[in-house]
Amino acid sequence: MKNKLSAIADIKLGKMLDVEKNKGELQPYIGNINVRWGSFDLDNIALMKFEESEYERYELKYGDLIVCEGGEPGRCAIWENQLANIKYQKALHRVRGTENVLNNRYLMYWLYLAYKTGKLKRFFTGSTIYHLPMEALSNIEIDLPDYNTQTNIAKTIEVLDRKIALNNSINAELEKAAKLIYDYWFVQFDFPNAEGKPYRASGGEMVYNEQLKRKIPYGWETRSIKQCVSSINTGLNPRQNFKLGFGENRYITIKNIVNGRLDFSSCDVVDDEALSKIRNRSDIAVEDILFTSIDPVGRLYWIRETPTDWDINESVFSIRTNMEIVSTEYFYAVLDSVMFRAKLIPLRTGSVQKGIRIGALEAIYVVKPNETVMEKFSTIIRPIYREMGELEKQNKELTTLRDFLLPLLMNGQVSVGAAEKEAVLTPFEKIVADNEIRYQEWKKQIGLAARGDIDEQTLRNIYEAMDENDK
Repeated sequence: MKNKLSAIADIKLGKMLDVEKNKGELQPYIGNINVRWGSFDLDNIALMKFEESEYERYELKYGDLIVCEGGEPGRCAIWENQLANIKYQKALHRVRGTENVLNNRYLMYWLYLAYKTGKLKRFFTGSTIYHLPMEALSNIEIDLPDYNTQTNIAKTIEVLDRKIALNNSINAELEKAAKLIYDYWFVQFDFPNAEGKPYRASGGEMVYNEQLKRKIPYGWETRSIKQCVSSINTGLNPRQNFKLGFGENRYITIKNIVNGRLDFSSCDVVDDEALSKIRNRSDIAVEDILFTSIDPVGRLYWIRETPTDWDINESVFSIRTNMEIVSTEYFYAVLDSVMFRAKLIPLRTGSVQKGIRIGALEAIYVVKPNETVMEKFSTIIRPIYREMGELEKQNKELTTLRDFLLPLLMNGQVSVGAAEKEAVLTPFEKIVADNEIRYQEWKKQIGLAARGDIDEQTLRNIYEAMDENDK
């Protein structure tokens, strides 16, 4: 039975952002940029004034479905109280399905499938910039199965999404640990000295460096980004070169580089001919580092598998490390550091959308440690990044399985029971250290244990994630 969405759900638009007219207390809110397909990017939460009388109207509740009105109309995710007292902006719809009639997670997957198949596009307004206004969203008709069937379908697909989310969470923790080790070694300069003690804290000699305007360890040098790379390329924008929306190859823009990974869920597509044209310019390959050149400037992705069916646009740089100068592990950690990102801010130009040019990026100077310290750091960090790559690969396989099962479940071609058999997952097995002595020796090598910068459980998690040959 077909149902108009307005008949089976409560739909509300968020509050208009108007700095001059908005009154009340500043409250955190999410906008279009914070909503991904099936998840939220909450790194940059803005504030808007809300009056107390507006709190109930604009405050999100657990289970609300948040749908983008513009940007990428229809993109949506379930709110699960990731942050407290969050409101939402006018660029978003808040949908609450009628209890025991519409399962919001089922609706999220329905919208995702409708977007992927192009069925949702007929509800969009605008010729170049698309929108999904309230009236259009309300008038969408859904052929709705009974509530129990909706719930079972949603739970089956959710199992895959939860596994993907778990892997992303593990990767986030591994990346946090890698950043902390980098900070300890190359910002505080407390890498292990010849005796295994923190270099600077143990009185290691420091020398003032004119280019960096700070002291660095004796014998260390500086290099410009230009010297640290063998090439920096960009992708290609459509213009007269090709058209988007044809083919099956994914077209990566800055919005698709999120938290050190590629989000393929919201990509445009290009055909093989267009991919070949883009590749001639980008020349992307395994071990290259992708770098977003416009705001948010400096988001990264390390290519770990041959990019056969995707490429980048002009706003993404493809950076290839000069291995004769620095290791890729060290260079990636430099680009991902808080100190380096701070250097990017004053170099951004542009009146509408700020960005950084290749020349400005190349002119930045960074620390170049001696070969012994750099190699030791790379040896410690390498298995962490390798594990992140394996989890990302697993997520790609899980996403493929999810997108294969979803239309079959929605169309009734496959039952929930059959889908669950298809979706049996191999558990993520961490490599366990064979004895406590090796673990304690490893802690001494990385020089973090004594300082207490990383808690014991996190250290053990990092160690257990390492390849056996690296322990």
